[in-house]
Amino acid sequence: MAFRRLLRGHVPWSHLESITKAVMERYDLPEAEVTFLETDNWLSTPFVINDKLFVKVVSAQNSMVHALLTAGRNLGAFSSGREGFFEHVGDPVQMAEHELDATRRMRDLGVNAPEPLEAFEHEGLGVLVLEYLPEFRTLCDLDGEEVAEHAVELFALLSKMHDASLAHGDLRSENVLVSQGELYFIDATSVREDGIADARSYDLACALAVLAPLMGGREAVAAALEVYDEEELLAASEFLDFISMRPDHDFEVTGIRGEIEKRATST
Repeated sequence: MAFRRLLRGHVPWSHLESITKAVMERYDLPEAEVTFLETDNWLSTPFVINDKLFVKVVSAQNSMVHALLTAGRNLGAFSSGREGFFEHVGDPVQMAEHELDATRRMRDLGVNAPEPLEAFEHEGLGVLVLEYLPEFRTLCDLDGEEVAEHAVELFALLSKMHDASLAHGDLRSENVLVSQGELYFIDATSVREDGIADARSYDLACALAVLAPLMGGREAVAAALEVYDEEELLAASEFLDFISMRPDHDFEVTGIRGEIEKRATST
């Protein structure tokens, strides 16, 4: 736990208070009710103002952790026989600006994401302001039947992004929200343009890794095949071993790979 706190870093309350006042001025808020979110997000300090604005504060410590995670993920990509395709964005302001841009691109494609409002610098920190979805559940909060109802939609949204040469790069259950019966993607990370093909395969593998424990490996693969073909799933399966080593994924590699190979050899 202490190591996690060290990695995440700490933004002094005086800075958070100053950022809250700045946001209040920018959005003409006479008062602000601030709620801090209990998350394991190591890349920002998130909080909500008046149940309407979602604010993420990115520090230099967060930027350093992003660089470390990016290096580790690229090593994992190398272990899968691919060149690294994750990209470190840069300083805290650039990280906030990147997420703002990625969220805008998703919405422009018709992929649900919280409305991106702005990114700005405040006392050396990056500040991102998004619409807050007050009533949502993460994918892992749903029961198996509910997950199954959204599975094909999840792959369809990924495919829409991939067709536009956009990858998510960090698809996990906490980054897929369900609000008013619709899926929303959040927290897209940065991938290199020349690595987009491998990033697509990685996204697809992550989606299978997310869905399989919630609805079953066979059913997850069947849902993926409603959108992607067998060759694309075989390419994705090369990343399953790497993804299984991540602490935010818990699934059975052999089960998913076996289902993919079974479908591929039967066609």
